[in-house]
Amino acid sequence: MDKPSLFQQQNTLGLYLRDPDHCAPPAGMDVTRAQVYRDLIFANLSSLLSGTFPVLIKILGDEHWRSLVRIFLRDYRAHTPKFGEIAKEFVEFMASEPQALAEGSWPPFMVELAHYEWIEMALQQSEAEPLPLSDAGLLLDRPLQVSPLAWPLAYAWPVELVGPDYQPQTAPALPTLLLVRRAEDWSVKFSALSPLAWRLLQRIEGFPHLDGREQLGGLAVEAGMAGSPEFMESGAVLLRQMHEEGVVGY
Repeated sequence: MDKPSLFQQQNTLGLYLRDPDHCAPPAGMDVTRAQVYRDLIFANLSSLLSGTFPVLIKILGDEHWRSLVRIFLRDYRAHTPKFGEIAKEFVEFMASEPQALAEGSWPPFMVELAHYEWIEMALQQSEAEPLPLSDAGLLLDRPLQVSPLAWPLAYAWPVELVGPDYQPQTAPALPTLLLVRRAEDWSVKFSALSPLAWRLLQRIEGFPHLDGREQLGGLAVEAGMAGSPEFMESGAVLLRQMHEEGVVGY
């Protein structure tokens, strides 16, 4: 029998490290040494992820968390070599590979909770720049932008409430609308959004050529409040508040 090539040996070792329950280490490799590599790879990956998902780990418990990490290591092929981006790949794995999670019974809110927990780290690591300083008095007359450091999010589950003592099994009728933003001191702020405020931010991202007055006018039409001075005045107050917090500008 021909001796396995270096590539074949490396591939066999990689398969073993990913899935030691179903794959054997390379022929001729010391089993104890292979097991050391196996345990180190798994422990390092679990440690790397655990700091990002503390609530999820508490809900799952150690055994189920280890099972989830094992499935991720076994089935997913990450697209980044950067350790800081592995948590993002972990969230994408849960969202895009439902068949891989068919082996166990997982909380129905797990994917959204993981995304919610990851968001804080993602904003802290973002290299995006805040919007330039601008005059709040011109918000109605200039095309608006949402800061790249302010992310409006919509979840089916009340992710900000989920924890060991609250694990809903049925999603509520109304979505959870949140704004996550990075402040000047690099702290990450979470706040609830009303449906109209969330839609306004969505409109600004979707129609960047419209000025503030046009955005509020379009929102008024959608809300069945076209031509309402009170709606436009309230909308202008909301825009000024968002501008003060660095969420919108031009």
